[in-house]
Amino acid sequence: MDWVFVGASTIAAQHMLNAVRQQPGHNVTWIVSNSPERVQVWADDHGIACATTNLSEALSDPKVKAVYISSTNEKHHAQAMAAISAGKHVLCEKPLGMTQEEAIEMVRAAEAADAVFGTNHHLRCSGSHRAIRDLIAAGRVGQVLSLRIHHAVHLPGNLQGWRINDAGAGGGVIPDIVVHDADVTRFLLQEDPASIVAQMASSGMGQGVEDSCMSVWTMPSGAMVMTHESFTHPFAGSGLEVHGTHGSIFAKGIMTQSPIGDITLVTEAGQENISYSDHDLYVQGVSEFVAATTGQGRPAADGPDGVKSLSVALCVRKAAATGQRVDVDYGGF
Repeated sequence: MDWVFVGASTIAAQHMLNAVRQQPGHNVTWIVSNSPERVQVWADDHGIACATTNLSEALSDPKVKAVYISSTNEKHHAQAMAAISAGKHVLCEKPLGMTQEEAIEMVRAAEAADAVFGTNHHLRCSGSHRAIRDLIAAGRVGQVLSLRIHHAVHLPGNLQGWRINDAGAGGGVIPDIVVHDADVTRFLLQEDPASIVAQMASSGMGQGVEDSCMSVWTMPSGAMVMTHESFTHPFAGSGLEVHGTHGSIFAKGIMTQSPIGDITLVTEAGQENISYSDHDLYVQGVSEFVAATTGQGRPAADGPDGVKSLSVALCVRKAAATGQRVDVDYGGF
């Protein structure tokens, strides 16, 4: 199956090209970017046969069956809608759109076209997160009382750009990282945040957008979730903790694009180091997306998952902006 990549991005180069090429019979044959100079250089550097600034040209190729979108956030909606209209399956980076309405329209259009639509939430594809989910599901911590996610990192210089200075392109730590933490929470606890209180700030990197955020989410089960996201913390590390009536899980260094980090389960019996698969997160995600296109299962994160993670992020921003508790509306999903 041939793919179009929309967006000559870092994630496409570092992770997604390999992930697609690891699938038997799959190849990336087109790269689309707004910059004529960049798109051709990118194609040459990565061995892609066709380069264009015209998305319609790439979508008109009958051999193309799937489209991966990693452009800036404000372009996702129009590009996904064009791909769906052309009869292609779509795997889109998060957040799906700038608004909940955009995301819902994308997902509904894919449903109507019988196209597979996935959200590229890579963390739920990691062995570490799946091991933690399994511990919770098996009752190893009892009833979950709280979840803490620490996802405060230092955004590398090559990734700063629009993320720290362009609200119109979807910049800010909330659309960039809170969506991940929303999806992780939903994946681990198997329930959706119900209400949110939050604060956000610009602590030295953000220019017209927030670069740091803290929020507390109430879950339908009564569990509480505390999250911290930032672009400005060079030495903080990342991780999460799950605390329950019978035990706690301490996971360090697992909120990354690589299969690394440590997981410890603590119960009355003592401490237990938890092993997990170290498979490539992106290969796993693309593999599950590809299987879904042949009628086998569903994407690791589907369209409704993307709508819900975006909905949580938008409510975090609203709660932080207004100083009020915000109930999360998932738009019917």
